[in-house]
Amino acid sequence: MITLHELTIFLGWSSLINICILLFSTLMVVVCRDWAVKIHCKMFDLDPAAVPKMYFEYLAQYKVLILVFNLGPYIALRVMG
Repeated sequence: MITLHELTIFLGWSSLINICILLFSTLMVVVCRDWAVKIHCKMFDLDPAAVPKMYFEYLAQYKVLILVFNLGPYIALRVMG
């Protein structure tokens, strides 16, 4: 059985890793936007005007998931212990 201390450590590392992935994804969208739009439009037959909105929605949803499933529980466990 996992202890609260082990769960706190797991959630802390999970939060850090996911935040790094979010920052990297955001950086790639900002720096390589034209290249990424071109590739994704070719791969998935998308409208080039709609792709930036899809990127924004992806980043926003990922951020909310990190907050709800990683950072929120981590902070709650840290406050408890």
